[in-house]
Formats: sequence, structure tokens, C-alpha cells
Amino acid sequence: MGIAERKIRQKEEFRASILEAAWLQVLTDGWQSLSIRKIADAIEYSIPVIYNHFENKEAILLEFTKEGFQKLADALQEVKQQHTHPSVQLEAIANAYWDFAFDHKEYYQLMFGLGIPACDRVNQIVEMKQMTTVMISTIQEAIAGSAHKEADVFLKYHTYFSILHGLVSIQMIEKDGKPGEEHRRILQDAVSGFIKSLTS
Repeated sequence: MGIAERKIRQKEEFRASILEAAWLQVLTDGWQSLSIRKIADAIEYSIPVIYNHFENKEAILLEFTKEGFQKLADALQEVKQQHTHPSVQLEAIANAYWDFAFDHKEYYQLMFGLGIPACDRVNQIVEMKQMTTVMISTIQEAIAGSAHKEADVFLKYHTYFSILHGLVSIQMIEKDGKPGEEHRRILQDAVSGFIKSLTS
């Protein structure tokens, strides 16, 4: 390995150690506690060294936001591929979204700004667009096979997403931990009504 390659690898490894220390802080004390100083203390380097790799704390948050949206997009795509009918896919996507939100609560809170200032660059994140594409394409397919082919795809997408995000946000505000099955039934009832309006 040449000197240049070794430097690149060391830089990547150090960047990964910064993110790992930041993530441990978040898991222990929440997003609000995250600071460059605490990260520097945790990895035993000076603060300026951190700034050589990340412009500011927001840059670290953006990295985690991208990672979260990628994980969510992958989860939704995976369950979509397990089914062939758009209606069943929309149900599966809704349940996968719900599970992601509560199994990866720290990511979800950051991704959607729940109690945290939302990143102003979030709409430019490619990974977020991948997530929305899975939803929009499935809704398009459901409309194409329905009697309402003139339906507004983006209106329906916003309705669908509002159901998912709204119900998740209510549960996150109300309690800690993963909601019981009675709350999932509310999600399923709402999504079932949405699908019926889309396809009947």
C-alpha cells in the first residue's frame, strides 16, 4: 500500500471513529447532548482535529440523516419486493415504516426533526428521495390498476405519508418504547381505508 492510499484509509478510519463516538453519545444521552467537544474527549483528540473531518456538528447530523434514510429506503424496497400486488405492497411498506421508526428511534427523530432542529438540506438528500420513490412508485402502480386512473399521485403520496408519519409521531410523543399491537391496528385500519379509497 502506497503512502497516498494509507493516508486515505487513515482518514476514513478516523472519520468512522468520530461517527462511532457521536452515535454512542446519542444512544446514551440523546441528540440534544451531542457536541464536538464531547466527541473530541471521547476519542482523545483535540477539537480542531474533528473540524478537519467535519465542518461542524450539523455536518455530522447530516451524515446520520443520510444513513437513516438509506436504511429506511432499503427496508421499504425489501418488503415491496416480497409482494406483487400494489395494495399488499402498500400494507407491507406501512408496517415496515412503523417498525423502522420504533426499532431505530434515534435515526427517525433526527430524520424528521422530532424535537431536533431539522436539517435545512434534508430535501436535497438523495437517500430521502429513494425512500419517497418506493412509496410513490407503489401508489402509481395501485392507481394504474384501479378505476381512478386520473387520481393525483402526489396528492395520494402526501396523504399516505401523512398517515404513517402522523401516527408514528403521536406514539413517539406519547410514550417511550415500541407501541403495542393495538396501536399497530390503528395504523393498519388507516392504511386499509387509504388503499380502499385508492383502488375501489
